[in-house]
Amino acid sequence: MQIISRPSPNFNSRPDGTIIDTVVIHYTDMENTEISLERLCDPKTEVSSHYLIDEDGTIYQLVADEKRAWHAGISHWNGKDNVNNFSIGIELQNHGYNYFLLHGYWPAYPLVQMESLVLLLKDLSNRHPIRHITGHSDVSPNRKPEPKRDPGPHFNWQWLAERGLKKAS
Repeated sequence: MQIISRPSPNFNSRPDGTIIDTVVIHYTDMENTEISLERLCDPKTEVSSHYLIDEDGTIYQLVADEKRAWHAGISHWNGKDNVNNFSIGIELQNHGYNYFLLHGYWPAYPLVQMESLVLLLKDLSNRHPIRHITGHSDVSPNRKPEPKRDPGPHFNWQWLAERGLKKAS
């Protein structure tokens, strides 16, 4: 598995003693990977993730695992607030909800992209005590002004589970 470094300035330190035990899966809701990378690496946006996986399966690392990327925002999971503190954020390049609003359907995640996600999740699980794999919609379901929807209805959690990576409930 090859990972391309594309550093984002949008991170800070995790609280002392933090155990990284959660992965949050997102979609970019943007037109293409270059636009997504520009946004995730722009200091004015104050948003980032640890990784971004392109539709062609290319994996980019934007923030080091040991740092706190700014991907989940106001969030709560497993009895704890501020999910950014203890999670790894993975963005999947996907047009998402805005595309659905314009075109009436939600683009599927290509198999090669999902296969790269499996490789990355297994690698992360070997390096960190990952106990929870979840979506942004699970950690920020009541976000205002709109709830988070990612990774969306076409993300195949069952396919992921069949590869030994079950969604946390």
